Amino acid sequence: MNKELVIVFVKNIKLGKVKTRLAKTIGNQGAFDVYSELVQVTEDATQNLQADKRIYFSDAVVDTKWQDQYKTVQEGENLGERMKNAFLKGFEDGYERIVLIGSDLPDISSEHIEKGLKALENNEVVFGPAIDGGYYLVGMTKMYHAIFDDKPWSESHLLEVTLKELDQENIVYTLLEALNDIDTFEDLLASEFYKSNLALQEKIKQLSLN
Repeated sequence: MNKELVIVFVKNIKLGKVKTRLAKTIGNQGAFDVYSELVQVTEDATQNLQADKRIYFSDAVVDTKWQDQYKTVQEGENLGERMKNAFLKGFEDGYERIVLIGSDLPDISSEHIEKGLKALENNEVVFGPAIDGGYYLVGMTKMYHAIFDDKPWSESHLLEVTLKELDQENIVYTLLEALNDIDTFEDLLASEFYKSNLALQEKIKQLSLN
């Protein structure tokens, strides 16, 4: 059996339910179009990984995405609980190095994910920091409940609080390069993902004219 597992957390792509902060500027349809593209970027990044993959959707499994992969629905009251449950299942099933990523990163690549898995050969925990103070990747070699319990989700000091706790417990971790996710219109405009995607730019422009 493969000892490495990549878990992908995906929000179901529903109008008015994704990228709500971004939607305040470009509308629900624009946010829907942007998130659809970001999910495709994530799917492409995970396509050729040697590790096993498990795709966790927020509401319902989508058959057209990640075809022929293990797919299920997230379980838990909040993000921490949902991530913890996904890790617990992976460790119960015998995986030794597990990383989890989200699906709204314009610059995520297979290299970032592979570096996360590689880092777990010498560290107990790895994080891929997000510019906004959270993280886009978390990986572990065994279950550390503290990472997920009573954390300030969606706050700018999430990673700082988490690392402080790991330091207090002498848990060895490492950090990957920081990446920016897209939460606001400014994030979108600044991203290479948007600058290089002429079709998406045209869609957003048309929406703003309507």
